[in-house]
Amino acid sequence: MSPNGSDRSPRRPMRRKLLQALTAGLVLATATGCTYEDFPRLGMPTPTTEEAPRILSLWQGSWAAALAVGVLVWGLILWSAIFHRRSRTKVEVPPQTRYNMPIEALYTVVPLIIVSVLFYFTARDESKLLSLKDKPDVTVNVVGFQWNWGFNYIEPVEGSTGDAKTDKNLDAIPNRFKDAFPANAGGVYDVGTPATKNPQNGNPGPTLWLPKGKTVRFVLTSRDVIHSFWVVPFLMKQDVIPGHTNAFEVTPNKEGTFMGKCAELCGVDHSRMLFNVKVVSPERYEQHLKDLAKKGQTGYVPAGIEQTAHEKNRETNNL
Repeated sequence: MSPNGSDRSPRRPMRRKLLQALTAGLVLATATGCTYEDFPRLGMPTPTTEEAPRILSLWQGSWAAALAVGVLVWGLILWSAIFHRRSRTKVEVPPQTRYNMPIEALYTVVPLIIVSVLFYFTARDESKLLSLKDKPDVTVNVVGFQWNWGFNYIEPVEGSTGDAKTDKNLDAIPNRFKDAFPANAGGVYDVGTPATKNPQNGNPGPTLWLPKGKTVRFVLTSRDVIHSFWVVPFLMKQDVIPGHTNAFEVTPNKEGTFMGKCAELCGVDHSRMLFNVKVVSPERYEQHLKDLAKKGQTGYVPAGIEQTAHEKNRETNNL
């Protein structure tokens, strides 16, 4: 009986609140838009390149490690709260422990092991994802500028004359990337404005066309500030830095139109730096380049800011 004469136990409200919290958590976990097929990706979109599953695997492994640590910590907290709560009949001070060497060693060594394992897999996958072939099938110079995107298709295209290796508009690109350019690549380009929309689906931004099953190298340059090139279902993004050229390669393996955006806060109209990626058959891709040439979009738009002397020295020392 409680001190006020009531038979109601003071623990019942706490138990009721705990039950309500567990019920709310179960509802939140199950009442989402995810299906059983989506759940294993843990919020990631369906991969659409050959390289994306490697990124997804790293993401899932990181979540598994975090969940294991979380379960351990939550378990210890609940165990301490339940089995070491103050007794209603005993009011003496519990035994005091000044230190426990095994436990202290445990919570020092285990985090080091976890970080070391995560570092190993991250470094391994990063090295693989950023490796470049000697000769990619397709090369696209992605140009970021306030407030949109330009795409230089570095290809020999019928109706376009010139050479990407000597074109003044591509001076910002280092020779180590130009060495992989195809010979006599007159090229074509496409460039967007914030008002540009994809004609098929009405999504904002210009549309970058890519061939399915071909290795595509993105050479990233900026005209002004730092941007970030992110194609959402590729699960891969990389910074677009003025005075520094980044590059990575993907092999699209699923046709369709996908969303892309700038993932680096680059100024007042950052949210409008959207684009689309349309993956098609190699035949449709080649036809699209010819269509751009017929529209007069031959040659290249300026790639951006030329490399700084510091960056040139760094690349020379790393060769």
